[in-house]
Amino acid sequence: MSKSPLLQNSLMLAPLIGATGSVMSALGLWLMFLVVIGVFGGVMSVLRPRLHASTHLLASVILGATLTSCALLCVQLWSLQWHHQMGIYSALIALQCVVLEHWGFFHTSWRNRLRLCGLFGALMVGLGLLRELLGSGTLGAHLSWLAGGIQTDWQGWMLTADGGLRVVALAPGGFILLGLLVAAWQAWHRPKPEQ
Repeated sequence: MSKSPLLQNSLMLAPLIGATGSVMSALGLWLMFLVVIGVFGGVMSVLRPRLHASTHLLASVILGATLTSCALLCVQLWSLQWHHQMGIYSALIALQCVVLEHWGFFHTSWRNRLRLCGLFGALMVGLGLLRELLGSGTLGAHLSWLAGGIQTDWQGWMLTADGGLRVVALAPGGFILLGLLVAAWQAWHRPKPEQ
């Protein structure tokens, strides 16, 4: 396995596009990511000195899969709708744990780890907010998912009567929106030509 940051970053593209159809699914996946990554880093810091170097990969695979499966069961118990909305994208957290362990993410300072997790969360929630606003014309439509099913009749704040541009809420629309955001970022930070 290569220690390329490209692999680490590209693995998070699938959940970034797939699980950001609404703010609540993006926020939920990010919270699950934080919990699993935090517990994984703590347990691996205890196990790492006790393991032979050749067994680090196997231990991180087993630990990442176990923690992600436990988190998925807890999410399923908390809110079945939320579990269905996150789909298979939450299972990719286990793979991300293995890649982050191999890449040396857990050997960096806690401030760098917190900054990277915060940036990922801001991107997830921001993209989820944009996709929900543009795609369905609502804000906080699935707030009851994170509340554990309390007030299941909550529909969120309706911003448009006709629902918005539906393609943005789908995965192809997520790719298009992310591409437009990257293009806008690059255009904004482009160096000005000297005259």
